[in-house]
Amino acid sequence: MNLIGFKSLGYAQDTTISAATALPTIPAGASLVLLQVTGKDVRWRDDGTDPTASIGMILNADADPYPYSGDLSAIRFIETAASAVLNVAYYAPR
Repeated sequence: MNLIGFKSLGYAQDTTISAATALPTIPAGASLVLLQVTGKDVRWRDDGTDPTASIGMILNADADPYPYSGDLSAIRFIETAASAVLNVAYYAPR
């Protein structure tokens, strides 16, 4: 993903996603995140329904970062098995 034209607003990590969880504190102005999962796969949904360990879009553990630019306050995550870690980098247009 090309991040030219974006500035970094910070980074967060969530290690407690055994239940449907929102993004960690979203910095003001953030409109794009890069998501990367380690340990175990994570599922996500952004349609107003919480994901479950077996239902939702999958983020594979240890894959390349996934860019997301939808409604950052609507997306929810849940691990498919214990010990998943969600890494989040926040960006805003320059």
